[in-house]
Amino acid sequence: MGRAVTVATCALNQWALDFEGNLERIFRSIDIAKSKGARYRLGPELEICGYGCSDHFYESDTLLHSFEVLGKLLESPATQDIICDVGMPVLHRNVRYNCRVIFLNKKILLIRPKISLANTGNYRELRWFTPWSKARHVEETVPFGDAVLATKDTCLGTEICEELWAPNSPHIEMGLDGVEIFTNSSGSHHVLRKAHTRVDLVNSATAKNGGIYILANQKGCDGDRLYYDGCAMISMNGETVAQGSQFSLDDVEVLVATLDLEDVRSYRAEISSRNLAASKVNPYPRVKVNFALSCPDDLAVPTCMPIQWRHHSPEEEISLGPACWLWDYLRRSKQAGFLLPLSGGIDSSATACIVYSMCHQVCLAVKNGNADVLADARRIVNDETYIPEDPREFCKRVLTTCYMASENSSQDTCNRAKLLAEQIGSYHINLNIDAAVKVVVGIFSVVSGRTPQFSVYGGSSRESLALQNVQARIRMVLAYLFAQLALWARRMPGGLLVLGSANVDESLRGYLTKYDCSSADINPIGGISKTDLKSFIQYCIENFQLTALRSIMSAPPTAELEPLVDGQVAQTDEADMGMTYAELSIYGKLRKIGKAGPYSMFCKLINIWKEIFTPREVASKVKHFFRMYSVNRHKMTTLTPSYHAENYSPDDNRFDLRPFLYNTSWSWQFRCIDKQVSKLEKKEGISVAEDVD
Repeated sequence: MGRAVTVATCALNQWALDFEGNLERIFRSIDIAKSKGARYRLGPELEICGYGCSDHFYESDTLLHSFEVLGKLLESPATQDIICDVGMPVLHRNVRYNCRVIFLNKKILLIRPKISLANTGNYRELRWFTPWSKARHVEETVPFGDAVLATKDTCLGTEICEELWAPNSPHIEMGLDGVEIFTNSSGSHHVLRKAHTRVDLVNSATAKNGGIYILANQKGCDGDRLYYDGCAMISMNGETVAQGSQFSLDDVEVLVATLDLEDVRSYRAEISSRNLAASKVNPYPRVKVNFALSCPDDLAVPTCMPIQWRHHSPEEEISLGPACWLWDYLRRSKQAGFLLPLSGGIDSSATACIVYSMCHQVCLAVKNGNADVLADARRIVNDETYIPEDPREFCKRVLTTCYMASENSSQDTCNRAKLLAEQIGSYHINLNIDAAVKVVVGIFSVVSGRTPQFSVYGGSSRESLALQNVQARIRMVLAYLFAQLALWARRMPGGLLVLGSANVDESLRGYLTKYDCSSADINPIGGISKTDLKSFIQYCIENFQLTALRSIMSAPPTAELEPLVDGQVAQTDEADMGMTYAELSIYGKLRKIGKAGPYSMFCKLINIWKEIFTPREVASKVKHFFRMYSVNRHKMTTLTPSYHAENYSPDDNRFDLRPFLYNTSWSWQFRCIDKQVSKLEKKEGISVAEDVD
């Protein structure tokens, strides 16, 4: 037998329940793998039906159509003479399993069910599937269970996504049992600053034990809030030898590597601790395959060398991830573009910049010969001869921005919005909402006989808040009206998707009007913090030469819903919230990632902030946050579907499951905080007050 094996992995932009499209992309990946000499092809998790089917996994139709697709793959000449490893749900003895189906030349070699199911954060696999609990056990005529493949020249073992992250990953004992090639089919989604963790796990899997590790992943938006970020890779003996893209508009990306099996064997030879453990391991069932991944005369075949993984900065991730997600959503929803209420503030400007980045990615993909992107772009703009070459020109076709002024708006924000729209090329509309506001308030006055006033004119806080909310909600109504009819007014076909632009921190605090402009079709920044958005704005200034963003960066964030004072904005977001955006990010991470309630958060923050705040001040801040968070939690139930980018997202859909009707006094919890404050102050010799506001 030879020693150089050629293997392929891929990142596919699969779409939940798009069986026809998914099959076509699988075939394309197999064709590319074979054309590059690969003898084994690995695909993403549940690639046949799409990872994000959710409760459709309960349906027998999903199982039926998955097997129909598998039948097409088995009978096709395209799958001959290459081991194909595909993912699909399988019903075995009336139990649903998340499986890999591995086949060669029309014969199924092994159906390997997932052993460790992902069930944290956005993952709910235990809702639909059962983990395979019979270690090293195989059933049925067609091997079904926990086994490995023994080809004529090597041995392959399978992991599925979460199993790589588990503390007792199967690759550990598989490697001790002589498995030389490990495969992992993933459905791993993007989170800011996460990619390096995945890469480190893959490389460490073979650093201690030797071997070749092949990882495939889903990519793109498959119909939900998540963006699966590719990063297909191949690693050997702890070093990366092939790296796929993290963000790309290519629906099919295939990585192929040729590697020397003797490098694995010699690497393992001198690890005495590994060899001692291997002599005691409980062996895996082996499915023998009369097929080789190498060729007899391969001494002259060049093998791949280690490379240095190139990671994106967080600012690049924000520029690329949500942009690719927006493109998938736009083309798959069959709409003609986006409408964005552009206020001249950081959040809506960042959203505009992400759309502009999307336009850059589309033009680059077309320039590089991506026929799928070109076809989608032509359909979106309704022009069969169109070629997107200039991002500004394409942006004018797909993005409509709208500045909705009121008597409380400043000329500064109007100018900022207009200048940014000019620089990115969007079709920009200026309008005034005062007439609509007066009509709505007038209806209330006629019915009630009373006219509410802003607090600066002597009104109560209730009146002032209601008047602010009327403005915000009218903007939402107008946004949807223009989204439906703006292209009609320009005698163009199609409708527009409304983009929201509330950041993750404002959602956490509830600093938004329910059913205002934060209510939209989708929100590309809803999972991104204000701090990261500011860094992203700076990135856009430097990389896209959007100089209009400089004045937007320097202006204090404001909702502009209260009357101006001497023509200037008197209202600012941080003053309204009673906390800074930096503080909000800390609260969010402690609440969700740190799993801290009020008392635990206080205990952590008195140490984190010990140089800047007293325990009493920390207690006051923690109480204020939890009051505002709990009072406004109901708003999360109607939160616009947002791109998931942060692990402290308050998204109520499935990521952050909490009540939305709280006892907002938190009496027991706050009393615990008060007791600790009193103890600390007594210890420091400070006079003790009754409680902390």
